[in-house]
Amino acid sequence: MRSNTDLGAILRTLRRRMPRPTAIRLLVAGYALITLVGAALLSLPVSTTSGSGQGFLDALFLASSGISTSGLTTVDVGSFYSLFGQITLATIFQVGGLGYMAFFMLAVTVLGRRLSFRKLTVAAESVSGSDRVDLRRFFAAVVLYTLAFEGAGAAILFLRWVASYPVPRAAYLGVFHSVSAFCTAGFSVFPDSLMAYRSDLTTNITISLLSLFGGVGFLVLYDTHRLILRVSKNKYPRRLAAHTKLVLVFTAFVVAGASVAIFVVDPTCGATVRDRMMSSVFQAVSASTTDGFNTMDIGGMAPTSLLVLIVLMFIGASPGSTGGGIKMTTFGVLALSVWSYLRGRTETDFFRRRIPPETTQKASAVFLLCLTVVAADMLVMSATEKASFLRLLFEVVSAMGNTGLSTGITSSLTATGKVLLIATMFLGRVGPLAVGLSLLARSERTLFKNAAEDVYVG
Repeated sequence: MRSNTDLGAILRTLRRRMPRPTAIRLLVAGYALITLVGAALLSLPVSTTSGSGQGFLDALFLASSGISTSGLTTVDVGSFYSLFGQITLATIFQVGGLGYMAFFMLAVTVLGRRLSFRKLTVAAESVSGSDRVDLRRFFAAVVLYTLAFEGAGAAILFLRWVASYPVPRAAYLGVFHSVSAFCTAGFSVFPDSLMAYRSDLTTNITISLLSLFGGVGFLVLYDTHRLILRVSKNKYPRRLAAHTKLVLVFTAFVVAGASVAIFVVDPTCGATVRDRMMSSVFQAVSASTTDGFNTMDIGGMAPTSLLVLIVLMFIGASPGSTGGGIKMTTFGVLALSVWSYLRGRTETDFFRRRIPPETTQKASAVFLLCLTVVAADMLVMSATEKASFLRLLFEVVSAMGNTGLSTGITSSLTATGKVLLIATMFLGRVGPLAVGLSLLARSERTLFKNAAEDVYVG
């Protein structure tokens, strides 16, 4: 028999040889753990109004949808889940929207603990790897922004709905939908999302603004906040980062263009010009920020409008935000790169700033990986699901972009379709590139470069 000393030496040797988990792997594992715990809670009898519980697959679907802030659901949240279940779901998408590292950083700051280098790296990865901000201040600002925007939204929605509901119910509805909007989760306790408030200006503006603030990203909010402070204190320099400018310019361009397209081609927007404008803008914002609320019957929209929404959901929100998609900056960098190429320029510039080639390479990788995931999903779901190609594509891109908009086929999906969308929503939350790197990447320095040889493309 081996002695305890020999066994201990073997274990120490194995531990040294095992690859240490990278920051991205820890981040992926954290989201997976929260998803499983959330699914277990949602499957409990106390979480449903009937008291009979929920099948684990459907509970896992909802938990995955919550942590990814997708908003896709196989049941009517308002009638199927009890108050405990709804609060559990709201907690899940609140954590998913802010990123669980934000809560971790808040706890560390409150307790006055020091962070290891690895934990700081994980925190940086949770905000798209940004190393240009003071992480402690940044995460503290994230919590403050969240409380401010969600609190203001809840108050406005409460004042709007208190005339129609008892005070406690109006307060709960205001908080739930405000959190859902800012986290771009799109969950609603109303059976038809916000279709009943299609012509209500207050609800439309409040939800849209919350979604936009959540969708542009905390990096943009943080940068804009610092600029305002510098202007108020008469300090220099006074300029926004190139990232912030790129997000704001392309978000405005994409939302405006999509709103006009839906307004022109879709007869279901409304009977009056006012209603058509509100509906088209609301759905463009909803798809672009991936909040997932709808004031229109998505299943009844024109095919052209559905295609517009698919493109918006695929592009998605911005890095470091509560939204999903390939990200607005990815689309922006690729568009600028193509424009530079067409002009015969070897470098990509934006607002007198050069975008590094590594950024363009990463944007191309993210785009191709997301496109591959969508194509793979469609190959499987076209064989397993009974729905039109356009509706299946809409559902898959909605899951990939963590949007939650649906043409109404989610509840009728097979077990295969649900499992596939669970994986797709998870990929959309942590990012295909992050998942790929967590599985494959090892940092290795190359000691030499291979000889270059041209390859003809295009």
